Amino acid sequence: MSDKFSQRLASLSAGDKSALIQMAWEDRTAFETIQERTGWSESELIRLMRHELQPSSFRMWRKRMKGRTTKHRALRSPSMKFGDRQVADHRRANC
Repeated sequence: MSDKFSQRLASLSAGDKSALIQMAWEDRTAFETIQERTGWSESELIRLMRHELQPSSFRMWRKRMKGRTTKHRALRSPSMKFGDRQVADHRRANC
């Protein structure tokens, strides 16, 4: 794990990690929205998920997210109107 990523991961509270993981699992929250709201890019989020989830859970998540049109705004049909830019603050279960 790179030093920069380790520092960034260490700076997150348990609630912040939980919120990021929840947004990553949600079908309707695009990776672009997550980056706008939290500053975590898709590649950083993948590393976070790999670090925080059990290997089988990570593989299941990656399989689910691969090619999912709702997770990337550029792949979405114009008729998809999720309003994910105005998503309410996520519950922070581990605070």
